[in-house]
Amino acid sequence: MARLVPAGMAPPQIFLTVARHGELFKEMVDSGLLGPTGLADRRRLAPPLREAVILRTCAAARCDYEFNLHEQTISRRMGLSDAQITDLREAAPDTTLWSRELLAVLRLVDGLVQRLDVDDATWAELRRHFDEAALIEITQLVGHYTGVAMLAALVKPAFDCYR
Repeated sequence: MARLVPAGMAPPQIFLTVARHGELFKEMVDSGLLGPTGLADRRRLAPPLREAVILRTCAAARCDYEFNLHEQTISRRMGLSDAQITDLREAAPDTTLWSRELLAVLRLVDGLVQRLDVDDATWAELRRHFDEAALIEITQLVGHYTGVAMLAALVKPAFDCYR
């Protein structure tokens, strides 16, 4: 746990839940799947983009637990403004807060979480802004955090309080 959580900070409830399966937790940490900035942070995506994907996924999957955890601990450090964090919960993003490329990413997240699909126009827009590796990584990130939402729905962890 020391590799994941700063000294003096209580581990998030979701980490403690996964740690109950010691072998799985160790594999996730040792492989780098789980790290101090969350799941699957390979440091290839810009931090604000990555964090927007995570929060939008949590919002679309109705996972208040994980949204709250990130909002309290990391979202601002990753470069998101208070207005952007709030906006990621809205059904229709405020187009004045996001670039065209990030608006396309938010549409991708919504499509993947809600329909497991993305429309052709959104995909074409994404291809103009991102290479194939980035789009694969974004899609996998959505999948990882959808899995977190499922786990949180199952175990119903108490909200962590870091303020």
